[in-house]
Amino acid sequence: MMNELDLLKKDWNKQTKPFRQLQESDIAAMIHKRSSSTVKWILIISILEVTLWTAISLIFNTDEVMVKNHTEYMIPYFKIITYVNYAVVAAFIYAFYVNYKNISTLRSTKKLMQDILKTRRTVKYYVWYNLIMIGLSAIAGFVLAFIANPQMQKISHNPKAMVITIIILVVFLLAFFGIAALFYYLIYGTLMKRLFRNYNELKKIDL
Repeated sequence: MMNELDLLKKDWNKQTKPFRQLQESDIAAMIHKRSSSTVKWILIISILEVTLWTAISLIFNTDEVMVKNHTEYMIPYFKIITYVNYAVVAAFIYAFYVNYKNISTLRSTKKLMQDILKTRRTVKYYVWYNLIMIGLSAIAGFVLAFIANPQMQKISHNPKAMVITIIILVVFLLAFFGIAALFYYLIYGTLMKRLFRNYNELKKIDL
């Protein structure tokens, strides 16, 4: 009787194994499709973001503001920083494109997991780079305001007014930075969570 039961178990395992492999293959294909779609959205959003910042810079001409405030000597330095910034952002967008092409190509589960981790790292570096640049740009704007604005120069002679002004500027800077960080967290953070969830599901299959 025990021998017959053992034979039935072996026969059952033989029948269920192809079904299980087929099921895992379907799940992996579905995760692959979801991951490809998520990385495509990261690429699209990053391009839209650059387009938005470019449009804002064209609408608000900083060169005219600098000339008006007699700080035109700073224009070449700001142009260099702008060109370098665009070059770095373009490199990130190209990296997102390469990640998208790699993930879109049907590969092994292990390779897909590696591509997901690589994409998440790239997004983290991109977000931190943008937040740092936003913070530095805001600080540079405040410093120029102190240097060039006659009203700010008058305030600098009044210690109490100077302290209040600095506090207001710091609060404004923190609020601006917080809004930017929240934007990146809501947009890119949500997409990164999806990728990490896909990674964990693939990890279960790969075990």
